[in-house]
Amino acid sequence: MSGGQGCLTANDWICGEYVRSRSQELTDATVQNVWITLVSVVIGLLIAFPLALLARGHGGRRSRFAGPVLGLTTVLYTVPSLAMFSLLLPVFGLSAAVVVTGLVLYSLTVLVRNILAGLEAVPAEAREAALGMGYGRGRLLWEVELPLALPALLAGVRIATVSTVALTTVGAIVGYGGLGTLIVDGLDSLFKAQVLTASVICVLLAVVADLLLLGLQRLLTPWTRVRTPRIRTGRAAISTTRIAKAG
Repeated sequence: MSGGQGCLTANDWICGEYVRSRSQELTDATVQNVWITLVSVVIGLLIAFPLALLARGHGGRRSRFAGPVLGLTTVLYTVPSLAMFSLLLPVFGLSAAVVVTGLVLYSLTVLVRNILAGLEAVPAEAREAALGMGYGRGRLLWEVELPLALPALLAGVRIATVSTVALTTVGAIVGYGGLGTLIVDGLDSLFKAQVLTASVICVLLAVVADLLLLGLQRLLTPWTRVRTPRIRTGRAAISTTRIAKAG
């Protein structure tokens, strides 16, 4: 295998000339993969958060809506991706909205469950102390519960993002698959270098996204790196969230 024109002629798996000659094509596909992933995860998070609150109910206990919410998101996740996109096609037509909507629905399972788990893990003593200090439900959620639930929430975002990077490639069936479009075209034409290069870039995207989100998680939750007990109770828990936000 060589890096010159010969590798294209020989149809080698590894071909530097392919990367050089198709750099713009690879860049466009990568950018499409990234923005579809980003938009899907952000929208999924915006939908998953109120759903998790609906399932959580009040006082840290699951509401009567928990079963239907968790059940529905689980059912959506079991629908095969090809079937999901095919069902959405008559609604949105051949557009990126088909891919984004399908990926949003898939992300809900992980995001809703992780947000719910994080909120349920907040110590009851922290809630009681905050209420005793005059916190309303809104302030309790945003200033006490949500900061303490951040590790679980961001862990869910990491999982959803990595899986979405890969699932975006299935959007090639409607022409909006990012790197998946190159992979499918390469398989159809038996173009080995294109298949391998697009696949490697897709894997690298997932790894980079996971590392970036891990760094963000460590930045936003500095108390999880302290070797003292991670969860404090009562007024100490409230003070921890204030210090973390101030830092």
